[in-house]
Amino acid sequence: MSESGLFTVPENPHLVPFDESFRVDQAPTGMPPDGPHKDERKKRLERAVTRLDDYQRVLFADNRYSLLLVFQAMDAAGKDGTIRAVMSGVNPAGCQVHSFKQPGNEELDHDFLWRTTRKLPERGRIGIFNRSYYEEVLIVRVHPGYLKGQRLPRVPDLDALWEGRFASIRDHEQHLARNGTIILKFWLNVSRAEQRRRFLDRIDEPDKNWKFAIGDVKERAYWDEYMAAYEAALNATSRPWAPWLAVPADSKSYMRMVVAEAIVDTLASLDLSYPAIEDGVRERFAELRSMLEGDRD
Repeated sequence: MSESGLFTVPENPHLVPFDESFRVDQAPTGMPPDGPHKDERKKRLERAVTRLDDYQRVLFADNRYSLLLVFQAMDAAGKDGTIRAVMSGVNPAGCQVHSFKQPGNEELDHDFLWRTTRKLPERGRIGIFNRSYYEEVLIVRVHPGYLKGQRLPRVPDLDALWEGRFASIRDHEQHLARNGTIILKFWLNVSRAEQRRRFLDRIDEPDKNWKFAIGDVKERAYWDEYMAAYEAALNATSRPWAPWLAVPADSKSYMRMVVAEAIVDTLASLDLSYPAIEDGVRERFAELRSMLEGDRD
């Protein structure tokens, strides 16, 4: 925690700097050459998942903080699989996953933050956004024609519109941080070549056919525009209380390990504890134990 009481992210090699110096073309998509062997990656993921389960229990009992995990990525980067692998050991009662696709009529009748605000995690719980309000400065930026359906009272110069939305996001996330929501955002950075390989797998492997969407392939034509949009969004909104991690995504096992360990490190940095038992209650434990032991079937 910083002196202001807001969360500050633990040290991480994949952290997007807070000085807006991040460059997409310098962000690795592959595992470092000296990265851990696949078996070691698997072991580290398993250890992190076990620790995450422990931390989720104390987060729930402590009941002062909530944890919001935001996942953004190009198609086939592995969002669903990563969420499933990392959260596999967590009590479902303490974890909520929400996916945000094209907004419906009710959502379009509100501001762009409304639909995700309704799904924020309660204190003591972990909330996961599979896509999020960032779609409004990513896909909408690449395809500004979507703005026609958003019923805005006025559409300013587009550059001003994006800057305004960045400002709204920063204010929104800082407000959440002030009130106990710990925010950790992951951009799963897959290369264009790896995305192509995964799309081909979806075509060639029958059990993956259901994942294939023609629209996903069409979006590849806008790859450069998406990379520019991600660079702008990450630079504008990576802050100590709501950091972005640009996680290499070409190796799924490395990506999942990095995500799991980052979440564990974040929870470990908090002052979490189980509630203290009042002396009067503790003194009654012996009496209650005697009652229970004497209550034989």
